[in-house]
Amino acid sequence: MPGPRVDPFHGDPDLPAKVDVVVIGGGIIGTSTTLELAERGLKVALCEKGGIGHEQSSRNWGWVRISRRDPREVPLMAESLRLWNGMDERLGRPTGYTRAGIVFTCKDDKEYDQHERWGRNLEGYQIEHRMLSASEFAEMVPGSNLKIKGALYTPVDGRAEPQKAAPAVAERARELGAHVLTECAVRGIETSGGAISGVVTERGPIACSSVVLAGGAWSSLFSGRFGIDLPQLKVMNTVMRTDPLEGGPEQAIWAEDVAIRKRRDGGYTIASGHENVVDIVPASFRYAMAFLPALKSEWRSLSFRVGGRFVDEMRIPRSWAMDEASPFEYTRVLDPKPSAAIRAKVLKAVRETYPVFANARIAQTWAGLIDVTPDAVPVISPVERIPGFFIATGFSGHGFGIGPAAGKLAADLVTGSTPLVDPKDFRLGRFSDGSKIEIISGF
Repeated sequence: MPGPRVDPFHGDPDLPAKVDVVVIGGGIIGTSTTLELAERGLKVALCEKGGIGHEQSSRNWGWVRISRRDPREVPLMAESLRLWNGMDERLGRPTGYTRAGIVFTCKDDKEYDQHERWGRNLEGYQIEHRMLSASEFAEMVPGSNLKIKGALYTPVDGRAEPQKAAPAVAERARELGAHVLTECAVRGIETSGGAISGVVTERGPIACSSVVLAGGAWSSLFSGRFGIDLPQLKVMNTVMRTDPLEGGPEQAIWAEDVAIRKRRDGGYTIASGHENVVDIVPASFRYAMAFLPALKSEWRSLSFRVGGRFVDEMRIPRSWAMDEASPFEYTRVLDPKPSAAIRAKVLKAVRETYPVFANARIAQTWAGLIDVTPDAVPVISPVERIPGFFIATGFSGHGFGIGPAAGKLAADLVTGSTPLVDPKDFRLGRFSDGSKIEIISGF
């Protein structure tokens, strides 16, 4: 697999006959949900069709940020910052988390005013943030050639290692009694009296009373098999990592041409600050109207293409029998080929913007498929017509940092506990109940 090298995790050999909850998907959302449920004393089985953290949860930038979030995500992310701060101690193993701050640069007065106004979303949270002038940014990042008006700086934001986090969370959940099953695709759900009664996996059935679907980019396909309409598409992001590099900034920095963050090994993760690739696929037409507001808002940052992926997805069945192999067994890991054009542009930009990168060696390049919703806000919600079925997906490129709190909220919904934040903005029904769908902060 050309993708990033994820910390190895060996799944359990035996399938449990019965648990309280089955979690589908072994990314940061699924593992965080599993950990929360296990900590509360529930019997949990996490089923992952491939390996723990092998898709977008290991391919993202590794940013843990509240800055520039959609205002609807801010309360949940405030809790996630608190959880990340004690994560290594909670897990008993490293995730690479550190608070080093994140800087969002502003190229002109308009952008500066937008970032300054965004800061009002943090009022009442006692989270330090401030606007930097161009000269203050230059002092923070000596040698930078960025020509900017200023920047939004949030010192409490940080970074962690995507290749470590989900496996570390899964290991701790297993220590607490959870069953963690890899290469164990869930083919479907079973119901009794209309409510969840179990799942059927490729290795056999598991009886349960609740299911949490945290399948990332696969969630819409799985949901559709059972008559649940989940509007979701995929966006591809290309990422590079460098060998260890001396003299680079500690803070993660976003600019339109290039975004960078320091890695635990001393190298850097680098990517375009705005450019993503969208493959036109059959689902693009199915959900065209739902995604129209997003298209109007984000078209400058999206490169559309028609290619082999259209045919690949056209061939994927949308319905299958429980006693036959499902699409999830034929594609264990989504491992798209990165964009050579974006790679070249980003590499040129990072070397021109930060001279310290002039001789940086690119050790690896990969791509990941981000699961996006029409408003770029996740779905963390019960499915009303199937009691016991819950969905936690569609994090639209924001899932890594918010993962611990998203898992906590999902566990609250499953157990009937008081939700740590109001889940109204994350309900699945917003896409069908006539609510206004608007994109505020983007993908």
